[in-house]
Amino acid sequence: MKISSKTRYAVSAMIDLALKQNSGALTIADISRQQSISLSYLEQIFAELRRAGLVKGTRGPGGGYRLALPAEAVTLGEIVRALGEQGKPYTEENGYEPFSVWSTLSEKIMSYVDTISLKQCIDDAANANSITSNESLQASTAAVAEEVSA
Repeated sequence: MKISSKTRYAVSAMIDLALKQNSGALTIADISRQQSISLSYLEQIFAELRRAGLVKGTRGPGGGYRLALPAEAVTLGEIVRALGEQGKPYTEENGYEPFSVWSTLSEKIMSYVDTISLKQCIDDAANANSITSNESLQASTAAVAEEVSA
C-alpha cells in the first residue's frame, strides 16, 4: 500500500486543526501557508474530508475549518479512506502479479492505521520534540506523515 502526498498533506492538515481546536477555526489559507501546501490542492482535500464528516466548515468572518470530532476519535485510517486511498489491489495491469499476499498486507496496514488517532500522533510528536513554534509544528507533522507512509 502506498500512501500518497495527498494523504500525507491531509494528515498534516488534520493534525494542524487538532492542535488548534481550542483556538477557533483555521482557514485553508492559514494551513496552506503554515504547511507550504498549495491552496487549491488543500481545497480539494478539504472537500473530501468534509464529505467524509471529518471536518466542519464555517463561513464568514472568523470562519474556517474545525475537526468535526475530537482528535482522539479520528483515526489515520478514516483520513486515508476519506481520500479514497485505502489501497488498490495489485494486478497485472498496474505491474504486479495478483498475489494474495499484497491484498493481505494492505488489509493489515489499514487495520494498523485504524488504531492510530490524531491525538496519539500529536502526543507522540510532542514527546519526540517540543511543539512550540511553526517550524517545530511543520517538522512534527511532517515526521508523523512520513511515519505513516513508511
